[in-house]
Amino acid sequence: MAFYGLILIPLLLLCNILISDAKGSLAQFGEQPLSRIAIHKTEFVLHDSARISVSPVLLGLEGQNSEWVNVEYTYSSPSNDDWIGVFSPADFSKSICEAENTWVEPPLLCTAPIKYQFANYLNADYNITGKGSLRLQLINQREDFSFALFSGGLSKPNLVAVSNKVTFANPKAPLYPRLAQGKFWDEMTVTWTSGYSLNEATPFVEWGPKGGSKVQSPAGTITLTRNSMCGSPARTVGWRNPGFIHTSFLKGLWPNMMYTYRMGHRLFNGSIVWSKSYSFKASPYPGQDSLQRVVIFGDLGKAEGDRSNEYNDFEPGSLNTTYQVAKDLKNIDMVIHIGDLCYANGYLSQWDQFTAQIEPIASTVPYMVGIGNHERDWPGSGSFYGNLDSGGECGVLAKTMFYSPAENADKFWYSTDFGMFRFCIANTEHDWRPGTEQYNFIEHCLSSVDRQKQPWLIFLAHRVLGYSSADFYGDEGTTGEPMGRESLQDLWQKYKVDIALYGHVHNYERTCPVYENQCVQKGSDHYTGPFNATTHVVVGGGGASLADYTATRAKWSYFRDHDFGFVKLTAFNHSTLLLEYKKSSDGKVYDHFTISRDYRDILACTVGSCPSTTLAF
Repeated sequence: MAFYGLILIPLLLLCNILISDAKGSLAQFGEQPLSRIAIHKTEFVLHDSARISVSPVLLGLEGQNSEWVNVEYTYSSPSNDDWIGVFSPADFSKSICEAENTWVEPPLLCTAPIKYQFANYLNADYNITGKGSLRLQLINQREDFSFALFSGGLSKPNLVAVSNKVTFANPKAPLYPRLAQGKFWDEMTVTWTSGYSLNEATPFVEWGPKGGSKVQSPAGTITLTRNSMCGSPARTVGWRNPGFIHTSFLKGLWPNMMYTYRMGHRLFNGSIVWSKSYSFKASPYPGQDSLQRVVIFGDLGKAEGDRSNEYNDFEPGSLNTTYQVAKDLKNIDMVIHIGDLCYANGYLSQWDQFTAQIEPIASTVPYMVGIGNHERDWPGSGSFYGNLDSGGECGVLAKTMFYSPAENADKFWYSTDFGMFRFCIANTEHDWRPGTEQYNFIEHCLSSVDRQKQPWLIFLAHRVLGYSSADFYGDEGTTGEPMGRESLQDLWQKYKVDIALYGHVHNYERTCPVYENQCVQKGSDHYTGPFNATTHVVVGGGGASLADYTATRAKWSYFRDHDFGFVKLTAFNHSTLLLEYKKSSDGKVYDHFTISRDYRDILACTVGSCPSTTLAF
């Protein structure tokens, strides 16, 4: 009783919270589950008859960064609407927000939970007995945790009990490394998260050839404040300190060599806090003729292994995709995630959980990302679309949590070469039309590649700039973003882009080689000889709720699958490329095609790809 009495007065301020339900343009496919909690309507009815406790109270004693806890609770007036919220920091009532609107008086409390579950989950008789228990999974997120029991459902929550505190043994530990290719082929970057500021410790990476001597490379450090965000909920109920983000550049790598690394923080007393050890394989030399394999998908999302926060929006697709890719890592050299990364939508705690989810992949192979509407879009922020999809993040979290070799991280378009591949990654949340800075980048990326070294030219973007049968495009009378194909198709044709891949539409679809809305060549499982036209592939079924197709099927739509999945590109050599579409449910191939051609075939002319010639001497 004494504990509840102490927190009651500060918690009363919670009722002043203003929460903005920032729905994305694809809200029909699932909104951020945390946005469904009307925290601002919370009433406080702390009950003698309500109890909630969590054990164990100290986690990570053997260095684990993820552990399961047991939650037990009782309530004398139970209902099927009761739910458990997990809060971090544990003293969530002390987190103060500034008012976002002049008609709401400060102080405001930022108290959105990081996850939640209904009290009757796996407790069928809870509504009768008022007793229940849950097993929930926690990851190390630099702060302690507490659990709260609410009645009244998500729309009218009543706080009835708060638990004891739970914490990790080393909450500041360096965690969740994300590899990415640097601006040069022989450079790998390591980005990670910790609780150590530069005033406490110096960050670095210790690395070297597997079994060889090690060197140490320094790391830069970035952090964010509430004022770094553009709007609510990122600035209000969704704000959570993201910790310190560190990036180190490992340079002068030998092609195809295996390296080991670990992150370290040297405290000012001389001791070092280490992460566990990881390994990666360095990129091949540009143009190297060897087996090279790249996995591509969009719209993955974050899902909880304990089934909390879920309305069947991202589970099981997100976890299945992550699992299938991680399981096959020995046969994967790089991953490209083309936008809509975790759908945090302004709830910053979800970025930790997302980087924890993909750690088995991102710590082992370069995890290159594009930016999508759910990372970037916000009114008045300079995005091409003035919607609320980012929840007030306006691209800040994406460009901070992940490194990209972009010249300007805010613009987030870039090229990256990997062996025989040239990848041109566009940013559909900025203007791409002729005459813009991005259009000039796209043309330079496509035109500057040496096709004798990199015969496989791949264009990637989040929104569909080419062809899709998505019903929401069909409702607008189009097959992609307005002015997308019209602006770029001549570039794809002129520079002979082999494949263009997109996310945003949550399904899989492959076209015939198509130009100006017509199949230049019939759809097939094998193409040989000179380039005819670009094949467009939608691979947005990483994990977010699936999108439907139009009722009428276009002639250019060759293969469609309404399921979760991802694409794997395999360059066997300079003459043979394989694309495979795999379902996330079983990892099996459900669509594929090969391209076979020689260098002379790339030089050959096709429709729109060569200038006029003359017979003049």
